[in-house]
Amino acid sequence: MTKSTIQFVKHKVAHHFENAKQEFEAAKLGMWTFLIQELLFFSALFVAYAIFRFLYPEMFLEAASHLDWRMGALNTVVLITSSFTIVMAVRSAQLSQRKNLLLYLIVTFLLAGCFMVVKYIEYMGKIEHGYLPTHFFFGEGEHAQLPIFFGLYFVMTGLHGLHVVIGMGVILWLIYRAYKNEFYEDYFTPVEMVALYWHFVDLVWIFLFPLFYLVG
Repeated sequence: MTKSTIQFVKHKVAHHFENAKQEFEAAKLGMWTFLIQELLFFSALFVAYAIFRFLYPEMFLEAASHLDWRMGALNTVVLITSSFTIVMAVRSAQLSQRKNLLLYLIVTFLLAGCFMVVKYIEYMGKIEHGYLPTHFFFGEGEHAQLPIFFGLYFVMTGLHGLHVVIGMGVILWLIYRAYKNEFYEDYFTPVEMVALYWHFVDLVWIFLFPLFYLVG
């Protein structure tokens, strides 16, 4: 199906906006405000990590040895690739390329699913060997403070994983709307806003990966 034969569903600008450009700028400002709030939320956790890393450097070295850096690296590659595919999805929407838009959104969704599968495998391994937070910890180790590390690990990577799952849900929503031909060169705001969110999710992982897997 060519671009000329696709019947796009024309977007109606909300009554409180003068035009589509103003609506887009308002949506972008709102998304950046939301992302700044999310950044502040994660920043508190990064500060907690820094404090405990300073207090127990030897413990962090031991604890990191119980994580598989190869799985973390795999997930890093997966998310970086998904950043590319979501960018291409935005580009496809801007060019009214519905088929490519659907393809890139579906690939992004599948990559996010791959990330969560790897994370599930990691979590199950830690649970099985007892590397858990607080009094749930029953793993082997020389340092009594190991539960602190794994508390930070599960909280920070778990919250990040929750953001990935939310992103997957929103991407599914985009796929549904793209299938109904609602995005084209004059209206692609939801695609770009979700892409901004997804880049934030990727960026957080770029920091989490070295902090937990490459301690040394």
